[in-house]
Amino acid sequence: MGWVLLLYRLPSNDSRARVAVWREVRRSGALLVQQSVVAVPAADDFAGAVDRLRELVDDLGGQVTVLHTAAVDGGDDERLVEAWNAARDDEYRELAGECAKFLGEIDHEFEIEKFTLAELDEEEAELDKLQRWHARIRTRDVHDAGGAEAAGRALHEAEEALARYSAAVFEHTQP
Repeated sequence: MGWVLLLYRLPSNDSRARVAVWREVRRSGALLVQQSVVAVPAADDFAGAVDRLRELVDDLGGQVTVLHTAAVDGGDDERLVEAWNAARDDEYRELAGECAKFLGEIDHEFEIEKFTLAELDEEEAELDKLQRWHARIRTRDVHDAGGAEAAGRALHEAEEALARYSAAVFEHTQP
């Protein structure tokens, strides 16, 4: 597949610029290879991230060079793929943890018998956030990170929990 590398330089005395770039790198899922070098897979799904990073560095008064590259040797590509997958696995673990918190919240609602439409709306919004987060990670997961299956199961459990809660709210709010 190859990689797109962004090599950038920011004004040296502007910590605000470094923080802004760091935030965009995190938001895009890009891999920080080393200081001022970012990599993303050379796939259409990442073109927007490259454009946003290029524009941000330019707006901050920096310089950026974008290169399409291929590893010289298989080991080099393997290391990048491993680092990419490790970043996705971290995201999947964090998502699974948030799904576990969601399950705890639903269990708590059953314990205190809080079956209100307002609470259901809040829980639906939270599940929607988890589903959108999962979709973003899946889009980035072009190298099939190992944590995908566990995160998918955790999200499925959250969806099932909300379905149970929704049914309970329906039963308790019907005349």
